[in-house]
This record gives sequence, structure tokens and C-alpha cells, in this order.
Amino acid sequence: MIRHHTGSSESPLTYCHDTVQDVSRTFALTIDALDPPLADQICVGYLLCRIPDTIEDAAHIPAKAQQVLLKTYQEILKPEPSTSTEAFTRHAKQWIPTQASSPDWDLVKNTSTVIAAFERFSQRTQEAMRPPIREMIRGMLRFIQRYASEPGIRIQTTTELRSYCHYVAGTVGTLITNLLVKQPLDYSRETTLRKNAEHFGRLLQLVNIAKDVRDDYVTESNVYLPNEWLATEGVPQDEVIHTDYRSDAISALFRTLNQAQQHLDPAQSYIEKMPLGDGNTVAAWAVPYLLAVGTLRELRADPGAAFSTTDVKVSRKEVRTIMNTVYATDRQYLSYIRDQVADSPLETVPQQFG
Repeated sequence: MIRHHTGSSESPLTYCHDTVQDVSRTFALTIDALDPPLADQICVGYLLCRIPDTIEDAAHIPAKAQQVLLKTYQEILKPEPSTSTEAFTRHAKQWIPTQASSPDWDLVKNTSTVIAAFERFSQRTQEAMRPPIREMIRGMLRFIQRYASEPGIRIQTTTELRSYCHYVAGTVGTLITNLLVKQPLDYSRETTLRKNAEHFGRLLQLVNIAKDVRDDYVTESNVYLPNEWLATEGVPQDEVIHTDYRSDAISALFRTLNQAQQHLDPAQSYIEKMPLGDGNTVAAWAVPYLLAVGTLRELRADPGAAFSTTDVKVSRKEVRTIMNTVYATDRQYLSYIRDQVADSPLETVPQQFG
């Protein structure tokens, strides 16, 4: 069950809702499960994060040019920017690949439209969104500068992996929380939400790192499995996907899976404590959470797939079943559903919820 938004008649917001379907069908599931006004805010917030992420991941852009682009983008997100969105897009266009169009680069070209949608939010909403997005960009700049002489990002230590996940995913958890706590909450509940917000973001990021080892290396020349883990297993970081090192690289992968596992309980607590209303729903966050649980299950069953051309993902049938199950029940049953998904693919809605 997906609820389609009629959306605002304002063209910038309509563009954002249309575009999110193209750049991330997975995240679009979350937005489809929300209602306005939060659906609009999360949609625009996600795209505002996706723009710098596209630039950071662009292996064809020299490090110095990436830094200039990101600093310019960071500037236009200030309350009183000293440069224009048009200046950013004009500079970015020279780096947009010409061989084929892509949803991500089309988004970069239309940054001014996303900014226009953002500027139509209330001042309070803008103030909730700006700090975590700008912190994300600061982190991206730090890692690009650190690995400017390398072919891509090469995470070295557990601490550095934690830092990277904070900047690119923990900040997203903070962004979501900033929007949620605009509702009146007691101190204890808000404290719990803020404590666990990063766990939700980091869980999803670590799952992506684990399942996309090959894609990250081949398409972006990035290796997020820490070198200290790979070195312990005798795997050169530049040979992470080579078949000669497969069994040893899998040992390092399992450390990533174990790291992700540690975020499951606090991420679940985050969902269980978040306020509903103002467009928020349990399904919007429970579905990606349970898909992460299912992906961890698939990776443990076939860890070699992360290093090969095999797609690591939950089946479409299970995605539909998870969605139907979540919509049919309440978050008090989240632990039960999580256990079911962790054990085996959820192919039918449990009888008590059907």
C-alpha cells in the first residue's frame, strides 16, 4: 500500500516529488508513506543532501574542483548567502557528464528549483534543516581533502569509518529529528530521539557500505571497508574485490555487518519513540528499517555477493509484504516483525496481522 500525494500546486515542490522517484526509489518509499507537511520537508531535504553527494561521488571531478563546488553549495544554504544558486549550477554544468543523462546529474542541473522549494518553507523549518545539511557538506569536504591524492576515498580505521558515517548519514538522522521535534515533546522523549537519531542513519549507511563494496570500488573508486580490517586479513585495499582475496575480504565484511547490527536496537527505539502527526507515520521509517534487517540477512547468507556483480537486495515480493505488514499493524509489534525478517524472507503477512 502506497499513498500517492496530490502535492502542492507549486511547481518547485512538484518537481521535487517527481525527481525523488527517479534518484532513489528506496527513499521514495519513505516519502510516499508520509503526509504533508513532513512529506514535503523530507523530500526536499533528501534532495538537498543528494546534490552534494552526487558531487562527492563523482570520480571524474578533480578534488580541488569538488571542493570549490561543495563550498559554493554550502554558501547558498546560508540564511544570507554571498553567492547565487545560478553561480553554483553554472560552475557545476561544466562537470556534468555529456555521454548520457542521469537522474542525479539532472538534479544537480536543477538545484535552483530545489532551493526554491526549500525557500517556501517557514523560517522555522529552514532553520531546522540547514545545520545538519551544512555539517554533512563540511564532512564531505574534509574527506575529499584528506584523500585528494588518492584515486578515491580509502577509509583507514574504525574511527574514521565512524566519522564518515556520522557526516553522510548521522546528519540525516539529525535532520529528520529536527523536523520531528518541532512538535511539542517532553524533555525525556526528545532526549531519547536525539540520542538515537544517528543510530538510524548509521544503520542504513553501514548496510549500504556492506552491500555495495563492488559498486563503490568500480564506479567511484571508493573503499569504505577500513584498511586496518583488510590488512589484518592480508587483503590489499586496492585489491578488495579481487577473487584471490575473496574469503579474507569477507571476514572484513562481517565486521561491517556486526557494526551495523549494533545499531539495530537504538534505531528501533528511535522509531518507537518518534512522535506521529504533522505528516509523520510509523511506516515511513519502519519499512527502510526492516529492509535493512532483510539486507543484513541476505549478506550473511551470501557475503560474496557484495564483491561480485550479483545484486544484494530484498526481493520485490518481500518489500511488498513488509510494507503491507507494517501498514496492517502498529509499532508495538516492530520487534516481532524484525525477528521474522531477520530469520527468513517475509513472503506473506503474518496471520495475526492479515
